[in-house]
Parts: sequence; C-alpha cells; structure tokens
Amino acid sequence: MPERQLDRAAVVAATQEAAALAFASWREGAAADTKVWDKGKNNPVSDIDMAVDAFLTTRLRAILPEAAWLSEETVDDPSRLDARLLWLVDPIDGTRDYVRGRSGWCVSVALVADGLPVFAVMAAPAQGKVWVAAHNEGVTCNGERLTGSTRLDFAGSRVPADDLPKLDADLVTVTKPNSIAMRMTMVACDRADLVATLRWGNEWDIAAAHLVAQEAGGIVCPTRLSDFIPTCNDHNPLAHLRCPMVIMRQG
Repeated sequence: MPERQLDRAAVVAATQEAAALAFASWREGAAADTKVWDKGKNNPVSDIDMAVDAFLTTRLRAILPEAAWLSEETVDDPSRLDARLLWLVDPIDGTRDYVRGRSGWCVSVALVADGLPVFAVMAAPAQGKVWVAAHNEGVTCNGERLTGSTRLDFAGSRVPADDLPKLDADLVTVTKPNSIAMRMTMVACDRADLVATLRWGNEWDIAAAHLVAQEAGGIVCPTRLSDFIPTCNDHNPLAHLRCPMVIMRQG
C-alpha cells in the first residue's frame, strides 16, 4: 500500500459519484443522452467518457497527489513511467453498451504500486453494483464478501459469450457484457466460471477487474498458463494484453 495511508472511502465515493454522473445520461434500451464519435474502428467515445475522466482526474489526484495518472481518455504523460504509484482509470469501460442503452458498462479505478493493482473500485450503476478490492484483503460487491466460482470441471463451465465454436460445445454461454472488466467480475461473483479473450486490450481495461477477480480466488494469466504475471505501467499500455488471457477459479 502507498507510503501514506490511502483514504479508501474517498476513492470509493469518487468512483460512485463518477458513475452517477455517467448514469444520469444513460437511457435503458435507448441511445444515451450524449454526443458520440469514433476514436477508431469499432471504438466509440462520448462526451460523458470525457466528463467522467475530468471528474476523476481532479478527485483522485487530490486524494493521492503523488500518484501518476494513466487513463483511456487522457493524453499519456511519459513521466508516469518513473512513478511507483499510478492511478489507472477507465472512465467508462463498455462504452458501446453505454451508448446503446445496455447495462454492461462500468467505471473502473485502480491504484497501482510497483506495477501491480493494490486497490480497486468498480461501479456499475445500471446494474446497481459496486466492487471494492484490496490486495491480500479480499473483495466485496455491495458490501458482501465474494468468493468466486468453485467449479473444477471444464465441461459445463459458464462463459460470457454470444456464441461458442463447436469445439467448445461442452461449455455453457451466459450473458456477455461489452465491458471485459464486467465479464471478469462475473467470475468473482460466481456468475461465470471462466473468461477468455483473443482481443488486444489496454491496462485500463482490466487493472481493477484483475484485482477483483484475484481477490475472489481467481487466476489472471495467459492461455498458456505460464508463470507470467500481468503488470501495469508499461511504456505501451497495450502490452498488458499481448497474450490472450483467461480468468478462472483457483482449485
């Protein structure tokens, strides 16, 4: 944990207030009340993403000024590479669901120390959920302590997916949120048994969810199941998901 005591309650409050800001413009089953444009192919962003980012920049930096900053919606400052502490933020993970009126989005905040997430808050107001995790202290959802999926048999495992190839016909599909972070929390909440992705991603996509899943008893690793441990604050944030990742319950 940081050199001085982190005001965890303030971090939780800031994340929930940011989520409330986003929720105010979200419309269930309809387009969000915000301007939307594309940063790249199949990569939408909205005015609300930017507003949440600005809000969290001010609040989180006031809580722990010595921590550097890395967010999906902020121009990267290379000086963060020399920092031991880092705020790692995705203002809205799952923007596609957000702008389409679906509930699979969240505000994701992680504090990283020496390359590893040590405190995380995720808020999904459209689902009425808030996750809080601390390294080696466990994780809660809406104040209730979580223990993730305990399934040991691969066959019959629940996977957040739209569909599965014939090779995986022995698996069971469950609803897949657009947010990869939200999919990871499903393992922590025992609503899924594993999550795998072949997509490239960024550190802000999964840093907080990494800690949530881990503290619920899950493993976050490449599909080759090597000894590699994903770390944060790389010079290229995309490097956090160079390998396909899988999240599963520890046996």
